[in-house]
Amino acid sequence: MKKIGIIGGTTPESTCYYYRLYMEISRKRLGNHVYPPLIVYSINFSEFMNNQDGWEGRKRMLVQVGEALNRAGADIIAISANTPHIVFDDLQSQLDVPMVSILDALVERMKMEYVIKPLLLGTRTTMSADFYRNRLLKEGFDVVVPSEEEQYRLNDIIFQEIAKGDLSSRDWILQMVNKYAVNEGVDSIILGCTELPLILQEGDVPLKVFDTARIHMEKLIEIATS
Repeated sequence: MKKIGIIGGTTPESTCYYYRLYMEISRKRLGNHVYPPLIVYSINFSEFMNNQDGWEGRKRMLVQVGEALNRAGADIIAISANTPHIVFDDLQSQLDVPMVSILDALVERMKMEYVIKPLLLGTRTTMSADFYRNRLLKEGFDVVVPSEEEQYRLNDIIFQEIAKGDLSSRDWILQMVNKYAVNEGVDSIILGCTELPLILQEGDVPLKVFDTARIHMEKLIEIATS
């Protein structure tokens, strides 16, 4: 089996979720006590988030972590977060180890489910920047994002609450999702932040829910065991 390398710590809560998924999916796919080798490098999130050089500085951090995972023997590498995929292509070009994109895995799954009009939830960057929405539009999805005010509120909830284990704003998120289902006719939700599955899951709303962390880990284990 291939050895999986995970760039984690963005945030630690979502990295813990990735590891729980790793155990759950491995057991289901491979049987009890069988797990692909896995290395997790958890970065200092404060240093990453507050980097004075912005995304250029964050990219340098990710490259250094990717190189460390390479030296540790990783055969494939993934980032356990959606937003850092804004520099995914640059990162892949500087690493000798193949990377597995959360966006590639998501698009593949969405096409299998035949959805058309997803509501994209995530950090302010993921919801407003071109790298995520343009990829979905290019693939033929009529993607909807929350209002600017809602984007700021959701971004605060992610970093100030969910990242610290606080799930108290769950009702507000559910109300927002239901509003877009009724008013905009969205047929699915993309949990485009790997913290969001900690507060919203399949069955909580009458829509198809795409848990990007779960989809990503399923793809990683598929590749590692193929």
